[in-house]
Amino acid sequence: MNELMTLGQALSAQARLNPNRLGVRDLERAMTWSQWNARACRLANALVGLGLGDGDRVAVLAYNCVEWAEIYLAGAKAGLVIVPVNFRLVAREIAYIVGDCAASALIVQDDLAGPLEELGSDLPVPASRIVRFGGKAPRGDWQNYETLMAAARDSEPGRPVHGADPWTLMYTSGTTGKPKGAIRSHRAAAQLALVSDLELAVGATDDALLVMPMCHANSLNFFGSFLYAGAANTIYSRKTFDPEHCLRTLGETRASFTSLVPTHYIMMLGLPAAVRERFPCERVSKLMISSAPAREDTKRATMEMFANSGLFELYGSTEAGWVTMLHPHEQFDKLGSVGRECIGSPPIRLLDENGNEVPDGQPGELYSSTPYTFDGYWNLPDKTREAFRDGACSVGDMALRDDQGYIRLIDRKKNMIISGGENIYPSEVEGLLGGHPKVKDVAVVGVPDAKWGEAVQAVIVLHAGASASESEILDWCRDRIAGFKRPRAITFLREEQMPRTATGKVLHRELRDLLAKRSS
Repeated sequence: MNELMTLGQALSAQARLNPNRLGVRDLERAMTWSQWNARACRLANALVGLGLGDGDRVAVLAYNCVEWAEIYLAGAKAGLVIVPVNFRLVAREIAYIVGDCAASALIVQDDLAGPLEELGSDLPVPASRIVRFGGKAPRGDWQNYETLMAAARDSEPGRPVHGADPWTLMYTSGTTGKPKGAIRSHRAAAQLALVSDLELAVGATDDALLVMPMCHANSLNFFGSFLYAGAANTIYSRKTFDPEHCLRTLGETRASFTSLVPTHYIMMLGLPAAVRERFPCERVSKLMISSAPAREDTKRATMEMFANSGLFELYGSTEAGWVTMLHPHEQFDKLGSVGRECIGSPPIRLLDENGNEVPDGQPGELYSSTPYTFDGYWNLPDKTREAFRDGACSVGDMALRDDQGYIRLIDRKKNMIISGGENIYPSEVEGLLGGHPKVKDVAVVGVPDAKWGEAVQAVIVLHAGASASESEILDWCRDRIAGFKRPRAITFLREEQMPRTATGKVLHRELRDLLAKRSS
C-alpha cells in the first residue's frame, strides 16, 4: 500500500531535488541537502556495521548541535529507534533510561561524557557501541563518530522501513514519577509534519531557528515539519539561552520561524529597548509560544516586539503531538485560549471522572484523538491503558471549552489542590498573581494542612530590583480572588531556584519537596 514518505525518505527526495540548497545548520557548521543526506547515510551504515538491527534502540546524549540532524535521520533510514536523553539528567537518571529502553548503542557528545564515565561498568551498553563526538581526543575503548562515518558508505542503507515502525522513543519529563518512554512511529512523524506545515503555512523558503532542546518533542516536531516542506532548519547550538544572542541570531540567520517558551519571551522583553532595536528580526513572520501557560501581558508585549510576525500558540504533548492551535488572527479575541483542534483531528472530548462529556464552560479532563498519537508507553501496558479511553488520549490536563469550541487549559489533574472540599486549579491563582506589577514569575502548589487537607501556597520570583513582603502580596489578593483560592503563604525564590523541565514547565512535585524541606 502506498503511504506517506518517512522523514528518512523525505531527506533523500530533498537531496535529489535541491542538492545544493541549505538543508540544516547550527551556529558552527552548515550542510546542503545532499551533504546532509550523505552524512545521514554514512551514519546509518556505520550503526548497522556495529551489528544493530531493525528496531534496536540508540540512546543519544547531546546539547543542541547539527549532529542531531544526522542521528535522527540515520535512525529513520536504518530502521533504528532513536532515544533522546535529556542532557540535564544526572548519571543515575541517564542509566535508568538507557537500561529501561534496553539501548543497543549510545551516542554521546564529548562535553557530556562525564556522567557515562562515572557509571563505568554500570552503564548497560558495551563500550564497543558507545560512540563519542565533539572531543579533541577520542577515548580508546569507545568508538569515534567521525572515524566511523569516514569508513562507511554514503549510499542509502537499503533497509526496509515502514510507516508503522517506531522511529523515536522519547521519555517524558517525569513530573509525577519515573519518566515513561513514549513510542512514536514514522507515520505519526510524517502526519504531524504535514499538519504543522498546513497550520503554519510553511514553504520551502522558510527557515526555522530551533532553540528548544533537540532531545524534546517541540524542536523535534518542528524540525520534521520544516524538513518535510524542504525548508531549512537552524539548530541553536548554545548550552544556555541568552536573550540578546538569540535576537541577534534570529536576525543574522534571517529565520522566519522560531518556537519558544514564555520564559524565553519574558527574557527578551526584559532587554533594554536600545538592545531590542538593534536586532529588528524583520524576516520573522511566524512565532510559536508553547510548552507552558503564557500570560496575556507576555503575549501582547511579544506581538508588539515582533511587529512583522504573527503569534501562534499551541497545546500538545509528547504523547499526542499538537492538539490545538491558536492562530494570529485569534489572539486578541481569544487571549487565554490555546485554540481549537488542529487540522485533521476529531473533536476534543472533555470528560468528568465517570467518563461523561461535560457541558461547555465546565472543567473536564482533556482527551484528544490526533492522527499522530503515540503508540503507547515502552513496556508499560497498564500506563498505556490508563492514557486512553475509547481510543482518545489524555495526559491528565484539565480544560474548559467555550461555545465556539475554543479550549482553555486549567491545570494538570494531578496538580489540582483540594482544600476543604473545594477544587482549586493552580493556574487560575498563578494567572492572578502574575498580574501583580512586581511579580516576574509564579507557581502555586498545595501543601498539607491539618484543617483543610491542603492549603494554597504561592512561590514567587520578583522582577529585578523589586521588593515585596508576604503581607503585601496577600493583601493585594484579598479583593481579587475568592477566599478559599487565596494563598495562605508566600515563598520568594530567585529565578534560578525555580525547578523546571528543559521546556520551561514548573516541576510542581519538586517545588512541593523544596517547600517541605524548608518547613521541616
